[in-house]
Amino acid sequence: QVQLVESGGGLVQAGGSLRLSCAASGRTFSTYVMGWFRQAPGKEREFVAAINRSGGNTDYSDSVKGRFTISRDNAKNTVYLQMNSLKAEDTAVYYCAARPFGRYLLSADVYAYDYWGQGTQVTVSS
Repeated sequence: QVQLVESGGGLVQAGGSLRLSCAASGRTFSTYVMGWFRQAPGKEREFVAAINRSGGNTDYSDSVKGRFTISRDNAKNTVYLQMNSLKAEDTAVYYCAARPFGRYLLSADVYAYDYWGQGTQVTVSS
């Protein structure tokens, strides 16, 4: 089991930046593939980014590639999402998630992740 708590959301103007953090507790954090997803009102939850256990391999959705960066600090049991050049369409609740222990491939599928945080709201004003 792993417990996830996101922080760092807020209100920002278009073109601005935010950094989200996701603190993990429970079993060894470094054994989990981690991901960020988001859900806007009336829309399905969608993939944003994923990172492997060591942090050496990442994947991004086309909509955020080049603007967002996922990273992790295994010593601090934390995964981050640096968001730059924010747009109004980035407005959503952002969730971090962990794949089941033993699943080591990156995935953009929401159903590939077993553990979820409570989410943090990001609002981008235009």
